[in-house]
Amino acid sequence: MGMDISGVNNQLAQYYGVNNSRTYQAKSKKEDNKGEKAGATVEISGDGQKAYQDSQKVTEDGTVTAKKTDPYATAKMSESDRSALVKQLQADQEQRTQSMINMVRSVLGQQSSFASATDEGIWKLLAGGDYTVDAQTKADAQAAIGEDGYYGIKQTSERLFEFAQALAGDDVDKMKEMQEAVHKGFKMATGTWGKDLPQICQDTLSAVDQKFKDYYDSKNSVEA
Repeated sequence: MGMDISGVNNQLAQYYGVNNSRTYQAKSKKEDNKGEKAGATVEISGDGQKAYQDSQKVTEDGTVTAKKTDPYATAKMSESDRSALVKQLQADQEQRTQSMINMVRSVLGQQSSFASATDEGIWKLLAGGDYTVDAQTKADAQAAIGEDGYYGIKQTSERLFEFAQALAGDDVDKMKEMQEAVHKGFKMATGTWGKDLPQICQDTLSAVDQKFKDYYDSKNSVEA
């Protein structure tokens, strides 16, 4: 699941030009009023922090656990705050994905097929299912993709939609572009996985699509 979301995030970023330094910049020095998640350090203004906190409940380690008062507060942040948040979300996802890869290597590295696999190749090996894990590792993995897990449908769909809002702002046309990029990212993730993605990924995509639909409906209701 980590590979899937990293691939989608990267597709969103490339689609909208996040890597263009003229468009998106985020400082990295530690100061008060900064956004910090899982090793990511970026500056977000006080107003931006308030908007972000109004949109989500975030645990100490940066995990989004539940939406709060305004599910679209991130879209209303200033462009500079949104660009900083993009950096924050990217860094968080990249670190967690690498941590997952490191965990897989630690647990399965002695099994011959995994010993020499590249980071990208690991996903195809995992998809193949030709490996064994201990009971604790299996339980941890199940918890991670469970209802309240970091890679579960709820939290993953929230992060993807949050990323789209941070990129597009409160612009319906741009949000539609982001939704197309999400679908393209899932197709690319399917290629990396080597076969159809697990059902949880399909369900996550459906959950993300529903969030986009709710957003469009909210804009239509305001216009009406």
